[in-house]
Amino acid sequence: MKTGLLHTGQLFCYDGTGTVIPCQDSSQDGEFRLGLPWPTPRFSLRSQVVFDHLTGFTWPRDANLGEFPMTWQEALDFIAEMNRRKWSGFDDWRLPNRRELRSLMSYQTKNPSLPENHPFTNIFLGWYWSSTTAAIHPAYAWWIHLEGARMFYGRKDQNSLLWPVRGTGYDLLPKTGQKICHDPFGREIPCQGTGQDGEQQRGFAWPQPRFTDLGETVLDNLTKLIWLKNADAGGKTMSWSGALDLISEINSRGLHGSNEWRLPDINALESLVDCSQAEPALPTDHPFLQVREAYWSSTTSFFETDWAWALYLHKGALGVGHKKGESFFVWPVRVAGQED
Repeated sequence: MKTGLLHTGQLFCYDGTGTVIPCQDSSQDGEFRLGLPWPTPRFSLRSQVVFDHLTGFTWPRDANLGEFPMTWQEALDFIAEMNRRKWSGFDDWRLPNRRELRSLMSYQTKNPSLPENHPFTNIFLGWYWSSTTAAIHPAYAWWIHLEGARMFYGRKDQNSLLWPVRGTGYDLLPKTGQKICHDPFGREIPCQGTGQDGEQQRGFAWPQPRFTDLGETVLDNLTKLIWLKNADAGGKTMSWSGALDLISEINSRGLHGSNEWRLPDINALESLVDCSQAEPALPTDHPFLQVREAYWSSTTSFFETDWAWALYLHKGALGVGHKKGESFFVWPVRVAGQED
């Protein structure tokens, strides 16, 4: 059964100061390890390219084929030229969409934020382009920073690196939701021949309906996760420790008949994002109430372990917040089948 969820790679648990603690009863990502586990070995080197045994995608071993940063359109043009030349014998290279690029990330490493013992070379500790336009500002596109895996959007006329991908893979990742294309100025254009996410639309289709309203809770038919319908469980922003304490409290009283609620990991939160939407970046037919701007995850930032990952839902971005700061809201989740 496909859920679109991959394991984040986080294996350890941390307190609010960033100190490693036992995972048992921590309610953190490192305890639950939701999502498809990584195979061993994760990668195989095949001459100039690397095969990812988790996703089935093929990536250039050299993570800086372009040798210098380039604009978003230059990156798309560079890959079109790679295909004309049949680089490494293939003519189906593409700029990865944001979910394809994120599939390489590890949340248990830094500098770079790639799985341990990876075979890649020439990794730039900076931003890498995706083919996905930012719906909130179509003159911007999503990119990921390889120091720690932050995902935000950059102006398309800024310079960044590219890392092409090819192959249909194992069809594990869902579509991003993007269906239209934009030029570097944010103007809508025909998709044919652009190489953009809106043209490629890689990934498996979302189920219809995407969500089932269960009354006080909502089943996501894509991931088989059950979310509270009220997307503001605490009624206010709180610290990361406060968020985990709130989860413990609602489990102790068996909220809506369950004591299996969790603070979602960062991949579970990102799975809600529809990249064709903004403010909020949710599918338009979602049934949620009290949707807020940003949410804590249970995933610690390995780059600085006294920080934790958060989803900026109005934008669709993935960033971090200091654990002691009362910065984000809480949206509990549980796995369907637990006490249903």
